Amino acid sequence: MAEPERTERRLRPAPLLFEPSEAVADPEHFFDLESIEDPRELLARATELTLAFRAAQERAVEFQALAAAQLADPRRFDRLTPALIAEQAEWTEDYARKMIEFGETLQRGTGTDLV
Repeated sequence: MAEPERTERRLRPAPLLFEPSEAVADPEHFFDLESIEDPRELLARATELTLAFRAAQERAVEFQALAAAQLADPRRFDRLTPALIAEQAEWTEDYARKMIEFGETLQRGTGTDLV
């Protein structure tokens, strides 16, 4: 029974809220974790944040791939080469090609849905 809860938690990570600007200015401040005294509560909240950041990172990579595929689409009159996409995204050209392929897979619907 613990496994479904874990799966559900991974599918629905804690929301990432923007921190107030005064909190961001303090290098020791991180999503108010420093104020949690109970180690169990700290572990739970830190774990929620870890899962949320992982989910956000995975989602962002999918959007990068989708954008790369769209920019490289040969049907576009203003299409970009993998080298130009790599330069813009600060990737290697080889990685840009892989991201374009991944994005094409997402566009065909065989990858993760983006909307």
